[in-house]
Amino acid sequence: MTPFFGSVFWLLVTLGVLVTFHEFGHYWVARRCGVKVLRFSIGFGTAIWKRVGRDGTEYQIAAIPLGGYVKMLDAREGEVDPALRDQEFTGKSVWKRIAIVAAGPGFNLIFTLAAFWLMFMLGRPDVAPVVTATPQSIAAKAGIQPGDRILSIDGRAVTTWTDSMDAVANALLGRSPLPLTVRGSDGHSRQLTLPLNELPPGQDVGQYLDKLGLQLAPPPAIAATVMAGQPAALAGMQGGDRIVSVNGKPVSDFLAFGKQVQADASKSPQLAVIVERAGQPLPLNITARWESLEGQPQKWVMGIGAPSIEPATVHYGPIKALGASFSTTWRNTTQTFSMLGKMLTGQASTRNLSGVIGIAEVANASANMGLPWFLQFLALVSLSLAILNLLPIPVLDGGHLLYYVVELIKGSPVSEQTMIVGQYIGLALLFTLMGLAFYNDIHRMLLS
Repeated sequence: MTPFFGSVFWLLVTLGVLVTFHEFGHYWVARRCGVKVLRFSIGFGTAIWKRVGRDGTEYQIAAIPLGGYVKMLDAREGEVDPALRDQEFTGKSVWKRIAIVAAGPGFNLIFTLAAFWLMFMLGRPDVAPVVTATPQSIAAKAGIQPGDRILSIDGRAVTTWTDSMDAVANALLGRSPLPLTVRGSDGHSRQLTLPLNELPPGQDVGQYLDKLGLQLAPPPAIAATVMAGQPAALAGMQGGDRIVSVNGKPVSDFLAFGKQVQADASKSPQLAVIVERAGQPLPLNITARWESLEGQPQKWVMGIGAPSIEPATVHYGPIKALGASFSTTWRNTTQTFSMLGKMLTGQASTRNLSGVIGIAEVANASANMGLPWFLQFLALVSLSLAILNLLPIPVLDGGHLLYYVVELIKGSPVSEQTMIVGQYIGLALLFTLMGLAFYNDIHRMLLS
């Protein structure tokens, strides 16, 4: 499946699952509160499939898969049969209406907890936060050295690269100094501070990450495997040999070794390689070959396999996974509200907003990484949907909840005229946010 069709497919899967769960929340609570549900729709527009259930509800899948809705019996939309008046939405108590409206975001929150729990149960493959820094970057100037292992960020312990980068990305929004505890390759721990305040304002997190220059450390320059019949094996190299230099030029890691081989072999395939075996240097003369190995593009090869990066799988039992699910949901909730607050106050750029295109790309990437990663993606999007829908913007669930809070305070419903004006304002705000997110997606695509 091509990246484009993969992105479209997994976006539809994501929206289908999360919208269905959200709308089912409204539907389920409405039925429990005695409200008649006329239609349960996944998508908008013309129905491409529908049927009427025994309860009289019309269930349908519509042509535009960018949302969904639950249509309830509502006196504001027309005359109500007197026999059904006790099943009409506006006739219910304000507390029942609050419960029905809040159920959608509530079910998104339940889905988030369940998805995180299952992800931790299955085990999310990751790598250890062993890092390096690009030359002259902010991380390099702060003292990050090749092979440093991040132990904690701003006082919170981290064990994986993903958790480390999540914490760093969140801190980048506020551009304030970020304390780190790292352990060097010598085994000693030390305290560092990333001076994020030196970053220029008005850029998105991706641009900040480039300037920060914090990267996973490449594998060490060790021959993990040596393929029989290939140049390295024919010259006498063995698995476990540490590669010291190529043509007299020292190599710091396996990535640097590969680049040096390509540069020197393009001039002459005969390479003088020094390896270290059992603590002793051993010179080898290796003649590289121009060929393709294991379906890779042609290049100068020796037949040496790179060592793997240290794995760090996040895997818990049922009880610990439940606790981790709650703590992860809480942390991401506070980070999301923090990001929204920083955007409103101008501390963080609105360029960090992503729309449908950005979500589709991440959906495809996470699905290709495996089920645990896709579950994490679904959990984060579901949490974002819950928070977005709770914002006090008319036409969103949070806007309706605001009306009901006002009704509780003043003792009577908000006037229909006020609700109509609110809808126009809400639609304008919503389309502005959607347009900004879409613009950001296009801008990122043009720059990539």
